[in-house]
Amino acid sequence: MNHLRQQFPVWGTIVDVDIASSVVSEDALNEAMKQVIDFCTQVDSDFSTYIDTSWVTRLRTNQIEISSSPPSVQEVWQLCLQAKHLTDGAFDPWAVEGGFDPSGLVKGWAADKCADLLLSLGIEHVQVNAAGDSSLRGGFYDGVVKPWRIGVVNPDNRAKVVETFEIFDGAIATSGTYERGAHINDPYTGLIAIGARSATVVGPLGWLCDALATALMVAGTDGAKYFAQPELAGYKPFVINRHENTSWSI
Repeated sequence: MNHLRQQFPVWGTIVDVDIASSVVSEDALNEAMKQVIDFCTQVDSDFSTYIDTSWVTRLRTNQIEISSSPPSVQEVWQLCLQAKHLTDGAFDPWAVEGGFDPSGLVKGWAADKCADLLLSLGIEHVQVNAAGDSSLRGGFYDGVVKPWRIGVVNPDNRAKVVETFEIFDGAIATSGTYERGAHINDPYTGLIAIGARSATVVGPLGWLCDALATALMVAGTDGAKYFAQPELAGYKPFVINRHENTSWSI
C-alpha cells in the first residue's frame, strides 16, 4: 500500500490531504497531489474575496454579471441558491457586507472536487480536510479498510473530542469559532450569528454540509426543521448550543 500525506496553505487555512492506494505508484501519488494543489490554488484565485482580480471580487464590485463568469463560478452560484432555499435564507451569501461571498460553501465544494479528482486517478483511499470541511472516499487503510474517524472538538477546549463520526464515503463540515473567531453574520439581522457555538453536519456532499453548518450557526435549534426536507435525507447535524453546555443532534 503506497501512502502520501501532505499539508499546504491555501484559502487562508491549511489543507490536509491523505491518500493511499494499492495500485497507484508513489510517483503517481505525488503527481496527483500536485494536481490537487494546483486546483486549490486556482479555486483561491477564482473565489477569494481578498484577491482584486478574482471572479468573486469582480462580481462583488459589479464589474461582471454571473453569466460572464467561468462554469465553476456559475456552478457555485447555483449551489448557493439551492442552499439558501433549503435553509430558509439562514445561509445567504448575498446578505454579506460587500456583496456575494460564497466562503460558507466553497471549501466543502472544493474538497469534494479534490476527492473526486483523486478517485478518478485510481486512488482508493482519500481524505481532503480543509480546516473542518472534509471529503472522504474509500475508507482508511490500516491493514484492513476501516471508516475514517472524524472527531468534533469542544469549542472551549480543542484537546477534548465531544463527538466522533465514522465515514466511509461522504463529507463532514464544522462551522464555529475554532479557526477565525466569531465571523458568521446573521443574514436576518446583519449582526454576528448567535444560534450556536459549533455546528457540524455529516452527509453525502461537502458543499451542502458546509452550507448547512453555516446556516445552523445562525438558526440554532430552529434549524432542526431543515432536516425534515426530502432533499436532506442522509444529512445529520450535531450542534453545540450557544449559551448552555448542551448539544443536540437528529
